[in-house]
Amino acid sequence: MLEIIQSGGWMMVPIIIASILALAITVERFWTLRPGKIAPPDLLTQVWGWMKNKQLDASKIRSLKDSSPLGNVLAAGLINSRHGRQIMKESIEEVASHEIHEMERYLNALGTVAAVAPLMGLLGTVIGMIKVFAEIMAQGTGQANLLAGGISEALITTAAGLVVAIPALICHRILQRRVDEIVVYMEQEALKLVDVLHGEREVADSPENAG
Repeated sequence: MLEIIQSGGWMMVPIIIASILALAITVERFWTLRPGKIAPPDLLTQVWGWMKNKQLDASKIRSLKDSSPLGNVLAAGLINSRHGRQIMKESIEEVASHEIHEMERYLNALGTVAAVAPLMGLLGTVIGMIKVFAEIMAQGTGQANLLAGGISEALITTAAGLVVAIPALICHRILQRRVDEIVVYMEQEALKLVDVLHGEREVADSPENAG
């Protein structure tokens, strides 16, 4: 493997750096974007219980806010519920936009790696072919070993760029899809809370209808 990397030329260095970056982002995002951590499925049911038992106070709202991103969104709605439906929705949307931004952190960088890695491989290919033609001009076509070495360098960098780009692109799509699904679920839960607090949905029916 080391020989292959060395034969790929200096363009292998940024390609390897890109692969390390993509791996680090992928592992971190898959760990962070666990649906159960971001939007616990029983969180709204817990809020219903507090509301029914009249236990919803400042300490409960504070613990809800600190529990998860969904809890932070629901807490924003509860804090502003007395100001009317529109203000409540606006406060939820404001907090939700911040949480969505946090969930999408580093995904642009991962997508950039997926897009740039093949281009770096292509650049290595071009550099390798330039060397091949330079050798042909200097020594003619009789030096087969030198020509093969330049072509090998070109092909290695192309392959390395694709090996980095393909998994990075797949992981980027999977993570983006996961964020989208979590956002939809959070929107549904927040809307249920708004409807309950403003008399458009019965509290007793909400947990059963949540699934």
